[in-house]
Amino acid sequence: MANTIVVVGAGVSGLTSALLLSRNKANTVTVVSKHMPGDYDIEYASPFAGANIVPMATKENRRWESRTWAVLKKLTEEVPEAGIHFQKCHIQRRKADVDAYARSGFPDHAFDANPWYKDIFDDYREQHPSEVTRGYDTGCEYTGVCINTAIYLPWLVGQCLKNGVVVKRAILSDIREAKQLSHTGKPATIIVNATGLGSLKLGGVKDTTMAPARGQVVLVRNESTPMMICSGTQSGSGEEMYLMQRAAGGGTILGGTYDIGNWESQPDPNIANRIMQRVVEARPEIADGKGIAGLSVIRHAVGLRPWRKDGLRLEEERLDDETWIVHNYGHSGWGYQGSYGCAEGVVELVEKVTGSKSKL
Repeated sequence: MANTIVVVGAGVSGLTSALLLSRNKANTVTVVSKHMPGDYDIEYASPFAGANIVPMATKENRRWESRTWAVLKKLTEEVPEAGIHFQKCHIQRRKADVDAYARSGFPDHAFDANPWYKDIFDDYREQHPSEVTRGYDTGCEYTGVCINTAIYLPWLVGQCLKNGVVVKRAILSDIREAKQLSHTGKPATIIVNATGLGSLKLGGVKDTTMAPARGQVVLVRNESTPMMICSGTQSGSGEEMYLMQRAAGGGTILGGTYDIGNWESQPDPNIANRIMQRVVEARPEIADGKGIAGLSVIRHAVGLRPWRKDGLRLEEERLDDETWIVHNYGHSGWGYQGSYGCAEGVVELVEKVTGSKSKL
């Protein structure tokens, strides 16, 4: 059975969903979005992501991230033009932060003392106390990946185009409008909603459990590895410390913040100074021991992660007698590292509601 599919949203979730759906030649796939790869806009989260692999799910919900890791690992090994490289990752934990997460119910299991993800990385190990960053209690390390989003997102578009996907710009006020936006001229039988934070205000969805999780970062030319992800900072709630070097000259991201409910699109210079100061204290070599003055700043940036109170929404919903909606949004800070797993889930839901089968 032929499916006329319109994917709404051209971030990493929408494009990956479109790519996997397009592998079934019975599907005709159109991607429509206000923003496209190459755009930098506060409404468009994907370009601002650090885009690394630090699993955050519970063991029970590991599928999305573990399946994505398998694909990203293969791409890194075999497709250099995708803009992904392997990078050692150091996770640094403070007991006070982990205890606070437990009390608040914050759904981030990256800092678990005995994480499930140790089984998916070949070289996972706990660090000796002498290896842990000063101010932190324990740590672990493994080889993950970091993605240059400026290369990877256009690469994803290219893979979609190669499979016959048509990509076009459109501004929707209601999800129902997508039904008439297929490039075939036929009404869509499937609409994939991958609008991220846009699902908060999009008519026909208006998910009021959505909120921004503001992330402020500094992108610098200085190189520094391994990647570093810390459980918290002395600056308190909403401020974090992380560092990751993007592939293929993409610069090094210094972070950051995770501030739920904050819509501010402009970088705060005081936060920027704290970000840089924390990093150069933890990694003096990144700035040749010169402190903040030794950092070569490309830009200060802010992105809004699509946080959802109850986490990921990956489910089907009937629009009318002819059309189904498949929702794939609410990834918060793990959109890239769950992209292929969730896109497989989209394909499965499309098969469920249409009775068709495809080969991923």
